[in-house]
Amino acid sequence: MEYVKLGDISKIRTGKLDANSSSVNGKYPFFTCSKEPLKIDNYSYDCECVLVAGNGDLNVKYYNGKFDAYQRTYIIEVNNKNEFDTKFIYLIIESKIEELRNKSIGGVIKYIKLGDLTSIDIPKLSICEQERIIDNCFRLNDVIKIKKNQMTKLNELIKSQFVEMFGNSNNIFKRWDVDNIAKVASVTVGIVITPSKYYTDNSGIKTFRSLNVGEMKIKDSDWVYLTEEGNNLNKKSILHENQVLVVRSGKPGISCVVTKEYEGCNAIDVIIATPNTEIINPVYLASYTNYEPGMNQIINGQNGVAQKHFNVKSYQSLRIAIPPIELQNKFADFVKQVDKQKFEFEKQLKKLEELKASLMQEYFG
Repeated sequence: MEYVKLGDISKIRTGKLDANSSSVNGKYPFFTCSKEPLKIDNYSYDCECVLVAGNGDLNVKYYNGKFDAYQRTYIIEVNNKNEFDTKFIYLIIESKIEELRNKSIGGVIKYIKLGDLTSIDIPKLSICEQERIIDNCFRLNDVIKIKKNQMTKLNELIKSQFVEMFGNSNNIFKRWDVDNIAKVASVTVGIVITPSKYYTDNSGIKTFRSLNVGEMKIKDSDWVYLTEEGNNLNKKSILHENQVLVVRSGKPGISCVVTKEYEGCNAIDVIIATPNTEIINPVYLASYTNYEPGMNQIINGQNGVAQKHFNVKSYQSLRIAIPPIELQNKFADFVKQVDKQKFEFEKQLKKLEELKASLMQEYFG
C-alpha cells in the first residue's frame, strides 16, 4: 500500500488564545486540552478539521463549523478533500493517539511536537474505501457514545437519589443532626512516594494514588508498585473493606469505598477514612463529598478560597449531616442495585471498545 505523510496533505496550525479566554455562556465551541470543549463568545475559525490537544490530556476530536482554539491545540485541515476525507484523517490520528502520548515530551506537562504529527503515515485509499471505513467506525463510535451516556445517566440517578433522600446544601443541615467528620470516622493519610522508585509492571508493593480513586469506584488501572529502595515502606498497610478513600489533590474530595481487602501502601495524596458504621454508612460518607453538601465545603474552603490541595485536618473538620443509619443503609442498597446495572454496561462497553480496537488495527495497522 502507498502512504503519504500527514504534513504533505494538510495544513497544520495552532490556536492563538489562552485557556482563560472562555466564556460560560459563549456561542461557539472553544477547544482546549480538555476532552470536552468550553464555550467562547467569538470565533476565529470556520472549517472542517481535526483538533489535537497538544498538551495535557492529549486527545483528538473532529469538528466542522465555527470555533476557536487554545494556543496549544493543533488544527489540521486537509488540503484536497477529493483525495482525503477529513473524517478519515481523524480516525487515523485517533488510532495513533497512544503512540503520540508515548512520544510526548516535557516535565510535569507533556506535549506533542509538530513533527510527530506531520510524520504520521496516511494510507492512500480511494474516497469510496475511505467512506466505507468512516461509516463503519462512526457507527460504532455512536453506539459507544450511547453506552457511555447510559452510564452517565446511572451516575446522575444515584446523585438525584442522594438529594431526594437526604437533601442538598440548602436544607440538608436543617433536616438532620450535624457533626464534624472527625467525630464519625478515624482518618489517616498515606506516605510520600518517590516517583523514580516505583514500577508499573507488578514489581513491588501495590500502591493507591489519587489516580486510582474515582467517583464511587476504584479505578483499576494506572497502578504503581513501590520498591523498598527510596521509599518508607514501614507504613505499609492493609486497606479493609468499607474504608473510604478520599482524593487530596487535583480533584479534592472525590471518594470511593474499598470493596475488598488490599495489601499495600497508600500515597500521601489519598486520605483513608474508617467510618463508625453504627453511625455512618461508608457509601453515604463517600457520596457526601462526591456530591454537593461536602464538595461545596471543599471547593469554597473555610475562607471562600477554592482548595486544590486538601489536607487531613480540612477533611476532619467538614460538617457532615447524619441521617438515621437505616436511611443511609437504604441509600447504600439503592447504589448497589444501580452498580449492578453499571457493571453490565461496563462489560458491554468493554466489548465495543475491543471491537473498535480490532477495526482500527485492521484498517490502519
